[in-house]
Amino acid sequence: MMDGVMNLCRVKFRDHQRLARQSLAEYSVPTYQGMGEVPRAGNDSGGGQLGNAVHCKPHGANDWLYVVVQEAVWENLAKRIGPEVGVPELATDPRVASIGERRKNQQLVWTLINKFAEKHTKRELMAILNPLDVPCGPIMSTEDLATDEHVRGRDMWVELDHPKRGKWYNVGMPIKLSASPAVITRSPMLGEHTDEVLREVLGYDESKVASLKQAGAFSVPPKKAA
Repeated sequence: MMDGVMNLCRVKFRDHQRLARQSLAEYSVPTYQGMGEVPRAGNDSGGGQLGNAVHCKPHGANDWLYVVVQEAVWENLAKRIGPEVGVPELATDPRVASIGERRKNQQLVWTLINKFAEKHTKRELMAILNPLDVPCGPIMSTEDLATDEHVRGRDMWVELDHPKRGKWYNVGMPIKLSASPAVITRSPMLGEHTDEVLREVLGYDESKVASLKQAGAFSVPPKKAA
């Protein structure tokens, strides 16, 4: 698990080493050469790119889309959102025309993108940004994940049927191996496999199993009042 998390943090570890040589202009909090640890900066993306979470319609706790404003996509993005946020010449606006200026004025960049996002849900905004090649992805709630077509298609939300609990769901196996697929099954009941273990693993015959049961070796201990 830790290996997986380290891998997901590789951009921050790149920034950790960049700090030995320079400040990190894309961060919204102050940085300086020789700072050491990468600062905690909320949703800033790091890695040299401006990135942040944008609040979308209907503005609930989970209505966010993460957007990365890369140099290559800025012109098309600015031309798309500029006219709708009252800045029709946004692509050439000197405050944000270059990546250096966008870093210095990133609060303005995110204010304008958030203003555009006010009219769209996170999925609608994704549908607008994807054709522009703007990297983005929804911040998903547990409900989003539990009903997501991709998650279901990858068998990461698996329906189970338990004799006592009834139907419920469990998280699937993230490691997929073609020669040895992992099948997610329910947990066994207490003593459900006792006879199987006694006969097939320990090799006990019917008479020995019966005598052990008669002696109470496998009975459920009686409950006593505390």
